[in-house]
Amino acid sequence: MPAAQGFDQHATGRNSLMRGFNLLLMLGGLLSVSVMVIVTPLSLSGQLAFGVGSVIFGAFLNRRIKSSWVSYALIVISVLTTVRYLFWRVTETLPLGAGFSWLDRVMAAGLLGAELYALAILVLGYFQIIAPRRRKPLKLPDDPGLWPTVDVFIPTYNEPLSVVRPTVLAALKMDWPEDKIKVYVLDDGRRDEFAAFCAEVGAEHVIRSDNKHAKAGNINAALKNTRGELIAIFDCDHIPTRSFLQLTVGTMVDDPKVSLVQTPHHFFSPDPFERNLDLFRKAPNEGELFYGLLQDGNDYWGATFFCGSCALLRRTALEQVGGIAIETVTEDAHTSLKMHSRGWKSAYINIPQAAGLATESLSAHIGQRIRWARGMAQIFRRDNPMLMRGLKLGQRLCYTNAMLHFFYGIPRLIFLTSPLAYLLLDAKVIAGNGLMIAAFALPHLFMATMTNSRIQGPYRHSFWAEVYETVLAVFIIIPTTLALINPKLGSFNVTAKGGVIDRDYFDADIAKPYLFLFGMSILGMLVGLWRMLRPEAEVETLLLNMGWTVYNLIILGAALRVASESQQRREQVRIETQVPALLRMRGADDDAVVEVGETSDLSLGGTAFTNLGLLDLQRGDEVEIALLPERRMLWLPATVRRLDDDGVALQFHDLNIEEQSFLVYVIFGRADAWLNWRNRENRDRPLKALAEVASFGLEGGRIFVRTLIQSLVSFVRFRTT
Repeated sequence: MPAAQGFDQHATGRNSLMRGFNLLLMLGGLLSVSVMVIVTPLSLSGQLAFGVGSVIFGAFLNRRIKSSWVSYALIVISVLTTVRYLFWRVTETLPLGAGFSWLDRVMAAGLLGAELYALAILVLGYFQIIAPRRRKPLKLPDDPGLWPTVDVFIPTYNEPLSVVRPTVLAALKMDWPEDKIKVYVLDDGRRDEFAAFCAEVGAEHVIRSDNKHAKAGNINAALKNTRGELIAIFDCDHIPTRSFLQLTVGTMVDDPKVSLVQTPHHFFSPDPFERNLDLFRKAPNEGELFYGLLQDGNDYWGATFFCGSCALLRRTALEQVGGIAIETVTEDAHTSLKMHSRGWKSAYINIPQAAGLATESLSAHIGQRIRWARGMAQIFRRDNPMLMRGLKLGQRLCYTNAMLHFFYGIPRLIFLTSPLAYLLLDAKVIAGNGLMIAAFALPHLFMATMTNSRIQGPYRHSFWAEVYETVLAVFIIIPTTLALINPKLGSFNVTAKGGVIDRDYFDADIAKPYLFLFGMSILGMLVGLWRMLRPEAEVETLLLNMGWTVYNLIILGAALRVASESQQRREQVRIETQVPALLRMRGADDDAVVEVGETSDLSLGGTAFTNLGLLDLQRGDEVEIALLPERRMLWLPATVRRLDDDGVALQFHDLNIEEQSFLVYVIFGRADAWLNWRNRENRDRPLKALAEVASFGLEGGRIFVRTLIQSLVSFVRFRTT
């Protein structure tokens, strides 16, 4: 027997050695082929054939085969075509000879730097999502006595009680043993009405003597005065479902080294892009790519990071790293980076278990993203993940990608202005023939679009990343640059939530950079047309730069359209929710006529009820409605506000705490409240997405013309008075 075991071990070792040798041979062969593909020089016709062949082959794979291996193949082709393009750019198209000016060289260096940045983001992005982990919740022990104690922290500063109240009521109703959970409202506003509310509902009202370190300091102060083994953190407008702890704590119990379980940030109100462009629930929103795909990719590499809310953390891990990080304004990601560097694990459960309010206005949205960008730049400067001790390679690359992403301001501005440098200043940004440039550049652009559409399609549609980045680019350049120079600069700012927009208006202040760039692009097109008429015109190069400018005009026009704010008067957001309901006249007894139907939407202020017929209702009638998500009976008083063929709109009266709590549960707290909101069937179709963006770009062009005319009229009036 020992001899046989020794023979088996020898054979196993030899097989392992052969497998390793074969793997090295395969990798060496792939590397050799890749180098040949990248560096082999081709004529214009040869490069056209290579580019067209790559795109056709990629399109065939994309359309005909659904296997994940096709996604990997598309990634390889995309990277090869991109690196081939950049190799050609570096070796063939830089304006280095005596016939080029300093302007040519400066502009060319800027564009090449932007393209190298884009390559880094492309490759890191592919790495990040190469194998998204779809983690499932783990079962808790059968004995609730073995479940850990949980402290629920709800930090607040200047938000009104109307925003915070639903979150507190929902947190108090989470499924967890009463003796093992405490809800704390961390009130940095130190408000008496909050103290009275907490006393009424059974939450703990916690204040401190100062507001040092903002949200991070608020949480750290509470950590010192609480004892729960686990800490659940919710922003004050993020309302948890009752099942949040049931779905997250099992992962913590199963593995004592897990320091963080993060769930998605889900929003039940439209963000400025969705509201102003009327895209709410029609297309993936800006955050869906991160919470729908990238965090699952991070989870595969052990790099899920804390997002500040809708998360569960282990107290011992927090205490080991000194609490929530206070050195940067993105304290959440910085905290998880510190925990990962100490060997703690993290997990992501991609099931929405809380929902919150999106930013109402574009200006507020930009302010929030400026803070995120500044904070990520601060972390990159202070605790660079590529240099920080204790991290695994996958964690280093995922964190680096997340941080580098927020440096897109300058590259995006370069991409928007590079064709203008040639059209307006005759700067040789790329020293090459227009047809050759197109032959190298277009295959790389087509393959990147096709590959990302396949991988990211359910989470972000093609060309929308350019719109999002264009809207923010100008505003994040200074904060990220200053943070790299001095990471201590900048302070935490609270994102306003729960406001209204009482009228439609165009936010000209926010839109000034887009208006300027749009106007310069129009001028560039006009100059390009004039240059086309000259006998010495480089027609191919002019057409290439004018085509590039047309695309930029589409993106800038869409940015202008986003800056056209749409009215939002309702203080309470109506949410499409179908819940069985009963309706009767106010004060009716149990034998009175009852209308059976369901809600079509619900809010904390009212509801729309369908399937009328039995009750003879008039506007202003006092009624009672019972919402029956799980056949629980509680009659809520309401007034009829509108009658039409679709049903009746009701406005709730002032509800007592029991009624408010039940209504919050019906709308937000049900375990399945948000499970059907994600429309995974609305996949990306790049041409359709481009047409959609172009339609918004056209509307933005009309806004530009209208704004220009208004400015000229105002100028003339000013000069004549």
